[in-house]
Order: sequence, then C-alpha cells, then structure tokens
Amino acid sequence: MAANNEDENSKYKLLGFENDKSLAVVMVVSTGKVIKLKLSHLLKSEILENFSRLEIKEVYRKFYSGGAAPTAYEVSDRNEKSWMIYVALNLVMLTIYIFTNVAATKLVYIDVFDVVVTPGVFLYPLTFLIVDVLNESYGFRLAKRAILFAFISNAFIILLLSVVASLPGLPGWKLDVPYSEVMAHVSSVVVASSVSFLFSEYVNSYLLCRIKELTNSRFLFLRVFLSTFFAVILDTFLFCYIAFYGVMQNGDILDMVYAQIAIKMCFAVFNIFPAYGARSLFKRYVTGSQVA
Repeated sequence: MAANNEDENSKYKLLGFENDKSLAVVMVVSTGKVIKLKLSHLLKSEILENFSRLEIKEVYRKFYSGGAAPTAYEVSDRNEKSWMIYVALNLVMLTIYIFTNVAATKLVYIDVFDVVVTPGVFLYPLTFLIVDVLNESYGFRLAKRAILFAFISNAFIILLLSVVASLPGLPGWKLDVPYSEVMAHVSSVVVASSVSFLFSEYVNSYLLCRIKELTNSRFLFLRVFLSTFFAVILDTFLFCYIAFYGVMQNGDILDMVYAQIAIKMCFAVFNIFPAYGARSLFKRYVTGSQVA
C-alpha cells in the first residue's frame, strides 16, 4: 500500500523525469545510487509503494498525460468539476459542429467582399479553440477522445439522415422533394465535414502538443496560432472540395476556400486571448495548481 504521509522516503526518492518523459529518475536512499525506470515498469514495481503521495501523483500524471497536461490523472483524483467542464466542452464543440454542418447547405454571398461562404465559417473556428483548451487542460489523450466522440456522433447522424431520406413520403406533400434534396446535400456536407474535422483537429492537437514540448511549455500564443494556422488550411481545402466538388465550378470553390481561410485566420489570432483566459480559469477554479 502506498505511503499515506509526506515523511522523507525510507528507501527510494523520485528525483524527476527524463526530457522525453518516458523514464523516471529514482535515487536509492541508502546508497545514493540513481536508477532510471520506464514509467510503465515503475507503476508495477515495489518502488512505487515507498514513494510519498505527492510523488505517486506525479508519476501517474506523467504516465497518463505524457507530461502534456499539469493535472492529476488518476481516476480518484479527477473531481466532479473537472469532469463536468470536460463534458461541457465536448457538448459545446459538438453543438457548433452540428450547426455548421446543417448551415453549410445555405451559401451566403457577402457583397462587400464579393465572396461566397457558408454561415458556419464564423463559428466553426471556435472548435479549434475548444480543442486547444482540452489539450492544455486535459492532455493530448483526452483531446483525441473528444475529437473521436464528435466524429462518431456525426457518422451516426449520417446514418440517421440516410434512413430518413429512404422513408416513403406523404403523397401530395409539397415539401417532400425539397426535403429529400436538402437532406441529401446535408449528408454530403456531413461526410465532408467529418473527414476534414477528423484530420484537421488531429493535426491541430498534435502540433499544439509538439510545439509545447519544443518550447518547454512556454509561448502559449505561438502554439495556439501555429497549430490553428495549419489546421485551418487543411480543414478548409478538404471540406470545400469534398462538399461542393461537382456542384460548383472549381474556380468558385477555390474562391470560397480563400475567403474561408482568411476569415478563419482572423479567428486564429483572436483565439489566443480566450486561450489564455481559459487556462487561467482552469488553473484557479479546477486544478488549484500552476498550469504549465
């Protein structure tokens, strides 16, 4: 059983972790010898039983988050507030995602700039901000699960829409044909959005965590902007060409791509400020500890 007090360790002491965060550096108290163990091996060894409670939490934190998030990752340490925030962020992202898919069936012409965009372009960039917050607060592993949850939900929506479209309509109902046409387009949009979402959000998460490692958890503004920058370009090209290829001229699709990238890039800059605010709030009201 792990130690229940914070007294000085009698046999082993945790000194820290290697830079790649896959090895724990442990000192044998009696001899002063320093050994290095893989975290997975350390969790199964008797050495862990001699660690203090704080050291055990640090080992689990590094093991489950890969060092990417400064929160306690044992299930017993995840309080209700932390989980509720995680669920809320997932629901907000899914809500925005579904709205942008449905709204994408209506193209909007902005006369001032002479461009055509989808209504969701003004809200969809918020999903990148939510994924950034998830990465910063919960780590890459749980952020990927949130992305996968949204992807599976949209795949289920495609299935349901296909079933609805195949049902026999009411004879003489004037909205039957328009409804089928709209639903067919929504289904194609959802397919395009699901593919672009999965790839772009994964790239966003990966780059955010990778840049965080390279900068030693500094320069939040840099990793938020760069990760969103590349994800936006990938997402826009994939979505526009999958959703509208064959429906619109290639030149018109390309114009839409440029316009949406420009709008989303503005959000990439503005996302920096709420990212700092979200990190500060999470530190103050959830973790109660310093956020990297």
